Amino acid sequence: MKLGKKTISIVVPCYNEEESLELFYKAMKDEEKKMNYVNFEYIFVDDGSKDKTIDVMKKLAKKDKTVHYISFSRNFGKEAAMYAGLSHTTGDYVTIMDADLQDPPSLLPDMYNGIVNEGYDCVGTRRVTRKGEPKIRSFFARMFYKIINKLSDIEMVDGARDYRLMTRQMVDAILELKEYNRYTKGLFSFAGFNTKWLEYENVQRVAGETKWNFFGLLAYALEGIVAFSTKPLIISAIIGIMFFVISFIMIFVIILKTLLLGDPVSGWPSTICIIFFVSGVQLFCMGIFGMYLSKTYLETKNRPVYIVKEKNIK
Repeated sequence: MKLGKKTISIVVPCYNEEESLELFYKAMKDEEKKMNYVNFEYIFVDDGSKDKTIDVMKKLAKKDKTVHYISFSRNFGKEAAMYAGLSHTTGDYVTIMDADLQDPPSLLPDMYNGIVNEGYDCVGTRRVTRKGEPKIRSFFARMFYKIINKLSDIEMVDGARDYRLMTRQMVDAILELKEYNRYTKGLFSFAGFNTKWLEYENVQRVAGETKWNFFGLLAYALEGIVAFSTKPLIISAIIGIMFFVISFIMIFVIILKTLLLGDPVSGWPSTICIIFFVSGVQLFCMGIFGMYLSKTYLETKNRPVYIVKEKNIK
């Protein structure tokens, strides 16, 4: 690193990215030559990969002193990997990038310019297209952002990526949020700071396969809703009140009908249907309560977000 220059820390969470890592490194080195007015440091985080990801990291670190790695004892998830990477950064500016090159390195000069010359605290990126992504996945992704923005008090930008360049002040603020159940996109929004958004079209993976499936994304979406909104609890309470009022009216109508018309209540199929319907609503509401209770339970355990097996950085 050359003295007198600002430093950008690149955090790269990895899970089974053996095929992508060297391609990512080469692309970043090409971009680094263009951005010769800043220094770079790389922090690769191996999230318990089952392939030779850690071996590739060690190989890169051996030939390049700006490359550092952290290896977890098992798979703790991308959120933990990002937190670990951010915790070990030393740069004046910090960004998070995926190793599959779906986060274009070519955007870095504009991101840097947005902070240094335009006065922003953060320059984030968002996809304006989802080309190459299954349509059903794109549909549910758009629905998620609509739902969470209705439920949450903070704004979640549709298509926003974890790929963003941040000032040291913003990174330190993110690290102060030490919760165990982390939803980083929400934490970025919660922390605030003046943010500019750069739009780009979706880029396909350079190698390997995505580690996210539909159910994994669904669980991640529920994690975000529970982490940044208590409105589902209010909704379940409102549903309970509505059913109480409806049942009271129905009882009154049945009694009135029996007294005035002598029409006794009959029909067990309709009764069974009502029981099943009400039971379903009750289980739905209990599920909402259970999700919040489980998150509270995990927080009170005060377990570490991740456990390091080996690393070459302090």
